[in-house]
Amino acid sequence: MKCELEIFGAAVQPLKEIIIKTIQQQFAGLMAVLPLCLVTVVAAPAMAQQYTTSTTQIAPRIAGFEVDEVRRLRPGVDLDFKLYGTPGGRASLAIKGARRNLMLDETEPGQYEGSYTIGSRDAITGASTVTANLRVGNLVTSGVLAESLLRGTGPRPQGPAADSPRIERFDVVGDDRLTPGNELTFSVYGTPGAKVDMAIQGTKGIFFLDEVKPGQYSGDYTIRRNDQIASNSVVTANMRIGNRVATARLNKPLLVAAPPQPRVVRYCSNCATVEAVNVVQVNGEGNYLGTIGGGVVGAVLGSQVGKGNGRTAAQIAGALGGAYVGRNIERNAKRTEHTEVVIRFANGGTQTVTYENDPGLRVGEKVKINNGVLERDAG
Repeated sequence: MKCELEIFGAAVQPLKEIIIKTIQQQFAGLMAVLPLCLVTVVAAPAMAQQYTTSTTQIAPRIAGFEVDEVRRLRPGVDLDFKLYGTPGGRASLAIKGARRNLMLDETEPGQYEGSYTIGSRDAITGASTVTANLRVGNLVTSGVLAESLLRGTGPRPQGPAADSPRIERFDVVGDDRLTPGNELTFSVYGTPGAKVDMAIQGTKGIFFLDEVKPGQYSGDYTIRRNDQIASNSVVTANMRIGNRVATARLNKPLLVAAPPQPRVVRYCSNCATVEAVNVVQVNGEGNYLGTIGGGVVGAVLGSQVGKGNGRTAAQIAGALGGAYVGRNIERNAKRTEHTEVVIRFANGGTQTVTYENDPGLRVGEKVKINNGVLERDAG
């Protein structure tokens, strides 16, 4: 009979010799009866050295929770949920009245989705509470859905207000544009140690505020592409401690009014106002031809008057009068007329612009002068 003995140890060869020698000395009679036991010493596999590292896990966070409301809660209807929070976790839902829990899949980093099909044995109602659990490592956080499962019923009714925690202040830092990607920062002040969630009209679901200081809860909401948020959208905050809930409504607009822009006054160096419009007549100058011609005509006419010396005097008077009349006739024939427009600039200076014809400008009109030409100022 052959037996095989396996002994685990580190000192393999010396231990084998000691065991064989001991067995031979102490059990010589037994060795004579039984065949020699072949002792096979097998070295134990070396144990890997283990190190204990102390790491501090950060508690997971649920940032938002929503459901696609349905018209009727009956068997076969799907309830679609979305949960927003810490990425890399395991998210599950518990629906009051449902016979099983729902595990959510992480479709994007920090976004968990799942659909629960109502069964014939489920007793889900519009007031059924839905609790979400998000586990990351050994830490778990939870949140309660504040909206109803049924479309058009609004937020889920809250408990008695007498035992509710207290919300002292509800504030928001709005944005000048309520467009996708912009952020709204909300703050709720009240009873410490609570859980605070919010719902914004025009968005789906709720999101949660973190307690950054005792009794102070804050959080940012990033506007999504499908949101329909207006400046006056109703925003409701719920503060929960156990089964007690306090509710407050935001009394501030979400859209920040743009500050009034200062009026920019630009100085116009060529802008002016018509101060006067004058029509000016300029008499022509008679030359020697008109004077001589008039004198000749006057002398001829004078020679027809009187006799003797009287005729001579008449000729002289006619010549002089004719010369004067001829000069005035020529002067009137050459008389011209033009229009002078006087404009005054903002600095008080004036300028006169001359036109051969009436430019159609009136006193008090705003004008601009460019290269000596006046234009009406349309501005």
